[in-house]
Amino acid sequence: MAAAKNFDAELAAVNAAADLSPEAALPILRKALTHRSNLVVSRAARHALKLQLTSLLPDLVAAFPRFMPPNDAVKTDPQCWAKNDLAKTLAAFEAQEPELFLSGVRHHQYEPTWGGPSDSAGALRGACALALVQCRELSSPVLLRYLTPLFADKDTTVRVNAARAIEQVGSDSSALLLRLRTELGSDEPEVLAACLAGVLHLDGDPALEWVAAFLPQQDDLAAEAAFVLAEHRSPVVIPHLQRAYETAREPAFRQAIIAAMASTRLPEASNWLIAQLDHNRDAPSIAAALWDASPSEETMQQLLALSYKRS
Repeated sequence: MAAAKNFDAELAAVNAAADLSPEAALPILRKALTHRSNLVVSRAARHALKLQLTSLLPDLVAAFPRFMPPNDAVKTDPQCWAKNDLAKTLAAFEAQEPELFLSGVRHHQYEPTWGGPSDSAGALRGACALALVQCRELSSPVLLRYLTPLFADKDTTVRVNAARAIEQVGSDSSALLLRLRTELGSDEPEVLAACLAGVLHLDGDPALEWVAAFLPQQDDLAAEAAFVLAEHRSPVVIPHLQRAYETAREPAFRQAIIAAMASTRLPEASNWLIAQLDHNRDAPSIAAALWDASPSEETMQQLLALSYKRS
């Protein structure tokens, strides 16, 4: 009972440090980072980030290995609470610790659940993949060598973060690798969408035709491609989306195109969608999508004039 009370008091003190000045919180959080409890260390790392205590960088680096093999990671850090917050704070502080982040990228932590052992380290692998890109001593080819195997990770979030990390590498090889992964298909739409977005960010307008080439498939990937094009926020994408809508057979895909076009908030998109409101089977969906996209004053007045009010 006494031990539990002491722990509660220690945890309360760490949490209270988040509301102190950086100078007052510094010694409290430094001590907390040496605590054996993964929850205390997790909160200390989180509050260090909130208070931007970059002087704690060596302490954060020293804490991470205590919750990794050869120690029993399942016992010392169930659910990877400490490792996750340590990795996030280290990444935010731009720590130059490639070996530390590589250990996180490679870490799997299987914990008992009702459905059998489950890997709790997916978020950690994804966070460490993104952090690796910041390590200045690693060249682009070396980074890609470390990141590419993550496309085979069983965790969807890890694969999405792998695509984002490869995009952040920013080389011609990065764009080619993302193109190849997309062309191969056979993955969750959100993973391939991250690849599409990465290519468009790296290659710019010349990649628009390549992204638009996925629209005729009218499947989940095509819907993701529509939103990737919409996020480009350029009038040149509107004809691609218009053609996709006009040839769409699947109602769900039409809805995706409508939502993507409305989200651009471009006059070319809004005006075209408003023109479709007259005798169009999708008129209610079009109006709803335009309202949900926080329309301009002009678009709002056009919708009101047509009696399409927000319900």
